[in-house]
Amino acid sequence: MMNIPKELKYSKDHEWVKVEGNTATIGITDYAQSQLGDVVFVELPEAGAELAVGAGLAVVESVKAVSDVYTPISGKVIAGNESLADAPEIVNQDPYGEGWIVKLEITDSAKFNELLDSEAYAQLVAEGGH
Repeated sequence: MMNIPKELKYSKDHEWVKVEGNTATIGITDYAQSQLGDVVFVELPEAGAELAVGAGLAVVESVKAVSDVYTPISGKVIAGNESLADAPEIVNQDPYGEGWIVKLEITDSAKFNELLDSEAYAQLVAEGGH
């Protein structure tokens, strides 16, 4: 059974979002990292970049594939997870914790309500992830 924390929200593209106040922390799900295999490189966005929903947020490169990470919520990049530069495998080891990818200052939370809760995301994964 995949690890799907109840307190997070999820996109159909397998990103997770944790909102604290006006800050959204975003990463890829346990399912996504398991599909990618061993992550070898994460390309982070520039701090200060303004991103609309669906914009490319980061690029995760694994031994199997190069995968774009899209932002499920509009915002301005506050920080990328710099520790991934030296240890991209943290995305595999702790996708919901130390393996976070980006923190955004939320500029428009309208799409937040369209994100999946843990049960809906678990169903998506059970159906093959699409």
